[in-house]
Amino acid sequence: MQSSDNDLPTGGGSLPTSPIAASALRIQKSRHTLNDVSQSALFQSEASLPYRRSHPSAASLYASTLSPPGSRSQSPVGRPPSRIASGSVFGAGSNNALALTSGAGDSPGDPLNLILRAFVPHVAVYTSEDTDILLKEKGFGRGLWELLRPFGERVQGKVIIRDSNGSSRTYEDYSIHFVQFGEGIVHPEPVTSGLKSTQTQRTNGVSESSSAPGRGQRGILISDVEAVVDRHLSYAEESFFSLPQSPRSHGLDIDVPSPYYALYLRRLLSGLPLTPHETFAHPVACVIAISSRNQSPIETLRRLYTESSTGDKRLPNWVDAEFLRYYVLVHEEERDDITSSMSLFDQMKRNLGLHCHLLRIRGTQSVATDDDSIPLPRSEWMPASEELADIRRSEDQEDFEDPTRYIFESDATAIRTFIREMVTQSIIPTMERHVSVWNDQVASRRRGIAGRFVGLTKRWGFGSNSRTSFGGPSSGSNYDSLGFYRQDTPEAIMRKLADYSFMLRDWKLAHSTYELLRGDFNNDKAWKYHAAANEMAAISLLIMPQNISAKSRAETIDTAFEAAFYSYITRCNAPYGALRCLSLGLELLRLRGGSSIDDAAKWGIRLLESKIVGPVGDALLKERLAVCYASKQGMGTHLWGGRPRKSALWSVLGAEAWVAQNKYIQAQRCLNEARKTYSELPSENGIDKFAYANAFVLGIGKQLNQNLEAGDQDDGTDTGDQSDVVDEESEALDTRGRRISTMGLPGGATGAGLETAPLKAQIDASEEGKEKQDTGDAKDDFG
Repeated sequence: MQSSDNDLPTGGGSLPTSPIAASALRIQKSRHTLNDVSQSALFQSEASLPYRRSHPSAASLYASTLSPPGSRSQSPVGRPPSRIASGSVFGAGSNNALALTSGAGDSPGDPLNLILRAFVPHVAVYTSEDTDILLKEKGFGRGLWELLRPFGERVQGKVIIRDSNGSSRTYEDYSIHFVQFGEGIVHPEPVTSGLKSTQTQRTNGVSESSSAPGRGQRGILISDVEAVVDRHLSYAEESFFSLPQSPRSHGLDIDVPSPYYALYLRRLLSGLPLTPHETFAHPVACVIAISSRNQSPIETLRRLYTESSTGDKRLPNWVDAEFLRYYVLVHEEERDDITSSMSLFDQMKRNLGLHCHLLRIRGTQSVATDDDSIPLPRSEWMPASEELADIRRSEDQEDFEDPTRYIFESDATAIRTFIREMVTQSIIPTMERHVSVWNDQVASRRRGIAGRFVGLTKRWGFGSNSRTSFGGPSSGSNYDSLGFYRQDTPEAIMRKLADYSFMLRDWKLAHSTYELLRGDFNNDKAWKYHAAANEMAAISLLIMPQNISAKSRAETIDTAFEAAFYSYITRCNAPYGALRCLSLGLELLRLRGGSSIDDAAKWGIRLLESKIVGPVGDALLKERLAVCYASKQGMGTHLWGGRPRKSALWSVLGAEAWVAQNKYIQAQRCLNEARKTYSELPSENGIDKFAYANAFVLGIGKQLNQNLEAGDQDDGTDTGDQSDVVDEESEALDTRGRRISTMGLPGGATGAGLETAPLKAQIDASEEGKEKQDTGDAKDDFG
């Protein structure tokens, strides 16, 4: 594939570039030098272990980012945007969020598509012992849940959903998440007065609670997300330059983000914990399954129901136990009689209702050599901790096998049919009925005059005692001192109504309900509930198909994000919530276009300043800020209102962040984007006249060149068989330290920022010494 002419800077550019194809071989020879820089405090446990090359059989673990890092540009320069709403650069554009959501399913890595596929109904799976044995014989050690999970991520066919007004909409990208029953529960912390004080120092991502013992108690860890993306980046550094194609040979596309940024967002939204302050992970339904081998099937089904409702396996009392039970009979085609299974299935429907299904699968394990076998797709929405455990296992085990599973095509067809039938005939109608009942019986009372009067009496304490403490709720509040609302309180029901509406894509009802809850949670000082309600109120409003003026955006969205961020960080010590809130807000504001892009960048910078992300997240956010500013298209012949210089600045800062982590492919990508942007500016607006800025960029290029030259020198001293050389080289280079070079910075400045105006004396000095000094011109495309 030939490089496009648009990929090369033209005109009076201030920074020279050259093709990168000639340097591909040298990059491949120096791959072993990429991972020996110690990480920040977030990765102290990771950096204490030597990096190991991934096992060849582990390639499927990195399938989500196997496209070259440069295949998707971070900058939209040179191509008109297709998803960014157009309009005035000085105000709100005439955007249509409905058009944005309608095309989101076409791009799996699109941030809006990730939002729509993350907040979906969760279906728990609870099976009998005989079903687990059957699935283990089939090759799925974790049971039926492991087999069903990949198929739930895309429901086959069209799904029709009715909103609160009775209007029907059809979606072809609907999905559900299968989870293990009772897993991922995060219990709330008791109510304490004042602000949270059990915080560890936040420096480059270290902001987790020191008292959290494990994932079951602390939910999603930012450090796990960072470690997963770091492993993918390291695998790319080893692998991609062995390909004949150059990473620069791909086109530009604003709609498709970097695969690593998409992976970061996906893992940030994967494995949502079961928490009281939001109900997205609360089970909407539970699949209770037995196999045709069971000797007492009806009794077993009743026992499983009792265990999941009132027995030892029951969920906490802040989870509504009246979720849908869906009974499944797993029939083994090769050993059991279909006639007896059909008879048992009819008996199940008579005793347990119509929410039943007969799933017919083969009991033998499928292998790749079978005629009708197909590979089981790897789950895209597995938690970061699970993927990290798989990657570590591939690095530690010498005999690691390819984790790709195979199933019979007839089994895949039966599972797709089962999931579609369950979703369209049971789950969606049940959710629609609950939304209608809760809206009529609970939420509508709060929207009237009587409901507002009740809210005022709760706020000012009329009819109840005064507040018991400075930071605690009033005595008339439904907020429990243990830190949650019970599942039958109006606040818990309304939160579930809002989340159900969001999952059914009824954004208007969801937003109005979140707005009601914000005041209630604030009055009760339920700060985590308050933060989550503000977060989802802003997100649902941004997805709604309506225009938002700059004034309304400042009064509603900015206020909601500010309240959510403050509560997450200061009051609750919940950095994950703050990161999720502002990351999603950044992407949705960017899609709004116009002046919303500046607000998106503002929240991205706020996220960087908070230091709650690690080094990988820091670099990815800087890349995304460059995309954000480049998305703002100027008007007229002079492109008034555009932000190309800010986009180039953040590209340079992104390159600096990647070089500090020895991720040279990503650093090259950012640096080339910055050069291209600067080269397309008028010559007087370029970077040549800014001495420190020019030297700063050239210094980053020199660091890339030096690392390539070091790899070449090491390769020149190696002799003998090539396979032996690789082993010797890897052992030597893993123990050699790296020093981040700052060559080219005047006055020996290290990490100097970009100045805002040229200094004439410095320009003259630099011109006089131009013949004596190394200009830092690229010896290959990295410089």
